[in-house]
Amino acid sequence: MRGEVKIYRVCGQMFLYRVSEWRKFTVEVLATKPEHAVERVLSELGSRHKIKRKHIRIEKVEEANEDEAKNALIKELLKLDKIAI
Repeated sequence: MRGEVKIYRVCGQMFLYRVSEWRKFTVEVLATKPEHAVERVLSELGSRHKIKRKHIRIEKVEEANEDEAKNALIKELLKLDKIAI
């Protein structure tokens, strides 16, 4: 059984070495479970900012409605019926 893809808003803090301080972040991702959303955010932030997972603190994971989503790309992806690769 396939899970339905939902929008998750993940909030937290990350430690940036260059400025030596914790910065807040909010990221919206598509996932089937909250655990998958957290994994995706950890992967993306680690890759983008070159920080280790132990320097990322997840404070809140919440499901967001399509109307509440701020990311235009996510809204467009939810409108698709099929994706051909």
